Amino acid sequence: MKNTLSNIQKVIKIKFKDVDLLKRSLTHKSFDNKDNYEKLEFLGDRVLGLTISKKLIKEYSDEEVGSLDKKLASLVNKNTCYEIGKKLNLEKFIIVGKTKKKIKIEDKIISDCCEALIGAIFIEKGMHIAEKFILSNWNESIKSAKVTLVDSKTKLQEYSLKKFKILPIYKLISNSGPKHKPNFKVAVKLKDSNFIEANGNSIKKAQQAAAEKFLKNIDL
Repeated sequence: MKNTLSNIQKVIKIKFKDVDLLKRSLTHKSFDNKDNYEKLEFLGDRVLGLTISKKLIKEYSDEEVGSLDKKLASLVNKNTCYEIGKKLNLEKFIIVGKTKKKIKIEDKIISDCCEALIGAIFIEKGMHIAEKFILSNWNESIKSAKVTLVDSKTKLQEYSLKKFKILPIYKLISNSGPKHKPNFKVAVKLKDSNFIEANGNSIKKAQQAAAEKFLKNIDL
């Protein structure tokens, strides 16, 4: 464990005095139901949002609030946090419990730990260092931020996480047609809902279509 905590500090280039705080930011509730990353994730999410908002106002000073809001949503969502977490190889350092059924370190856990790590850095080093960490890791994403609406799959994911604390469930129903003109049928559901199906010429497009169809049936 000491080696693990030492290595993650080298990766993030921040040395912790309170290594237990760092450990907590990487601890899943399956390992410790009380002393885990959930509260640090809650804090880190706010620090991330504030830092990115401040940077966007400076970087895109001529743009309207609506445009900035869309950029912010794309930069602080679970997908982007997952991508940053993967770049930092967080999955190598996340602590999960040993049960009969092995806990899979899925995308959401990596994303959550990324935010929890920000929360831990904020507590340990203060806002200045937390901002420095965020901006160094989000820099390329901020530069390439586009003025586009949040896509249906992301919107459905954010709705599901907010309402049910779990990701939407996608299922490939069929894959038909010739190689040059494939047809994928995908279904999506939230927690206790029925599956809704849609088609596309790739799995990604079919998922987008299914998410868009699902969103039309719920009140956001």
